[in-house]
Amino acid sequence: MNTFQDIFKSSFLERLDAVSLLDSAIALTLALCLGLFIFLVYKTCYAGVMYAPSFGVTLIALTLITTLLILAVTSNIVLSLGMVGALSIVRFRTAIKEPMDIAFLFWSIAAGIVLAAGLIPLAVAGSLFVGIVLLVFSRQKNGESPYILVVHCTDQDVEGQVRALVEARVRRLNLKSKSVSPGQIELNYEVRLREADTAFVNELGTMEGVGNVVLVSYNGDYMG
Repeated sequence: MNTFQDIFKSSFLERLDAVSLLDSAIALTLALCLGLFIFLVYKTCYAGVMYAPSFGVTLIALTLITTLLILAVTSNIVLSLGMVGALSIVRFRTAIKEPMDIAFLFWSIAAGIVLAAGLIPLAVAGSLFVGIVLLVFSRQKNGESPYILVVHCTDQDVEGQVRALVEARVRRLNLKSKSVSPGQIELNYEVRLREADTAFVNELGTMEGVGNVVLVSYNGDYMG
């Protein structure tokens, strides 16, 4: 016969102390710190067309959510099996515009998983190492970034003058395409700048026989 206590007995309430509140608070606090660090590294290393602050906030939230999820999974083996089945049906269809964004997404998820697993030194040291590597390589991107130079000129003589001027002012010059129509020649060069010097674009625009001049980086930034 069921007693009064059996009627109000709840397996849900019995799991209230499955995860220590102190452990949860420490893990979430550290996850917030790591998420902020990932956000700052992303903001510093970003080299896309248009910076989206919401993506940086997403990195922080993803670190916190992953930590919270793994804390719940590690506390109950039955819950972990059910969670795997539930997450297997989730599909994310948001387009990733920058390839580097994928690395930051995985970094946030990995930091949350490792942190919630109790491997705090690995999570902190690993995040610091990854952040330093990204910062070092991001500072070397400006001098080596390729650009596309589009020049419209009237004849072959002007084309030679354009090439001579550009070759003298850039680090590297490669002709990618050339199209010819009556009274006009369109040239598409791949150029590597010298210390972000784009003054030659203005000189090309003032040359006789040269029409429209456009300098565009491979990621779509308009430079001239």
